[in-house]
Amino acid sequence: MRLPVLDRRRAGVLLHLGSLEGALGSGGRAFIDWLADAGFSVWQILPLGPTGPDGSPYWVRSDFAGNPAFLDRTELPQFRRAEYTAFAAEAEHWLDDYALFEVLSGVQSGAVWWTWPADLRDRIPAALDGVAHDLAAQLQRTKREQFAFFVQWRRLREHARLRGVRILGDLPFYVAPHSAETWAHREQFQLDAEGRPAAVAGVPPDYFSQTGQLWGNPLYDWQAMRHDNFAYWRARVREQLERVDLLRIDHFRALAAHWAVPAGAPDARGGEWRLTPGEDLLRLLMDELGDLPILAEDLGLITDDVVALRKGFGLPGMRVLQFAFSGEGDNPHLPHMHEHDSVVYTGTHDNDTTVGWYRSLDEETRRRVDSMLRAAPGTMPEALIREALGSVGQLAIIPAQDLLGLGTEARLNTPGTVRDNWRWRLPAGALTPQLARHFAQLNGMYGRL
Repeated sequence: MRLPVLDRRRAGVLLHLGSLEGALGSGGRAFIDWLADAGFSVWQILPLGPTGPDGSPYWVRSDFAGNPAFLDRTELPQFRRAEYTAFAAEAEHWLDDYALFEVLSGVQSGAVWWTWPADLRDRIPAALDGVAHDLAAQLQRTKREQFAFFVQWRRLREHARLRGVRILGDLPFYVAPHSAETWAHREQFQLDAEGRPAAVAGVPPDYFSQTGQLWGNPLYDWQAMRHDNFAYWRARVREQLERVDLLRIDHFRALAAHWAVPAGAPDARGGEWRLTPGEDLLRLLMDELGDLPILAEDLGLITDDVVALRKGFGLPGMRVLQFAFSGEGDNPHLPHMHEHDSVVYTGTHDNDTTVGWYRSLDEETRRRVDSMLRAAPGTMPEALIREALGSVGQLAIIPAQDLLGLGTEARLNTPGTVRDNWRWRLPAGALTPQLARHFAQLNGMYGRL
């Protein structure tokens, strides 16, 4: 399988749009220009959907809509009726439901939808018609905001194409309990009679947490999805692939089996693995799309069935160098264990920065890192960046914080916590021409220009 982003050795940078000022306008274009000057040809972003109060892009209120916080308000497009009408027709399958959900959430002071008045909670047509009449102006504003997102994103992606930069997108496996999707498509989720999650998502104890991670997202009703040939999931993937060149599916392992935790459990340890018909879904997507331009986020507890599912569909997986130095010579994240179709990272959005990670290591692990990388004191994060760029993996991704050599203060997210995440912003003027020349030299040295 030959995916367009993996057609040759490339290097990219991971930067959340929420870390940029004017992300869909001048800020995004300036970043793309810097990437191109520095020899990077991939920009990996995090999910684009509107978030809840904590700002997590993995807790979206809709993964069809775009986050209006990313708009460049100085470059809002002029309203052209023909262009808007074409957009609304293309977005018909989600736009009305999303606008209704957003406006009603405001009217209900942000209360979760299963606590709304029953006629609105249960989407009684007469009640929704009344909202469409009484709140028509608010609904139109919400739709036009999405139109602005559509136009600015299209322009930004065209600028990326002109500069030779591909976009690697990200699809959260789950949506938030309070989301347009759960409200409008209750039959697709495991919800009780009033709409509350009957079981929730998470993962068992792992590298990040001794009690597991209790995410709280409602689980899908996979049996119901089988009956309509996974129409909802196929629409999710198609929508994202209209926007990006390659799509990372977060928590890919849940397509083989997912961790189900009873609603109300205090943590994730009381969950159980349940099988997922992911092979059936991927086969339908392959029949529909041909080659799947999908990257599998295969981190955490990865069992043989997950590996078989990924490899059976020819999907590249992830290798993270910060996970490599446990002391076992067959650790899959070690550079000598990487495969050609690996996408190699120094760290991800869930990791500390490389400088922060290195400083937090115990003495024995630090010595092991220095020995394996042949790193002299003071050479982090450069030593790990060079290891990623030198990997046999076809694509190497460096978080922007590592490009700048920043410490823990620049960490974007700490899994299992809900405070003080997603707040880091790229400092103005930090990506200098001198830094671009340095990375252009490195990318050339490792065959990734």
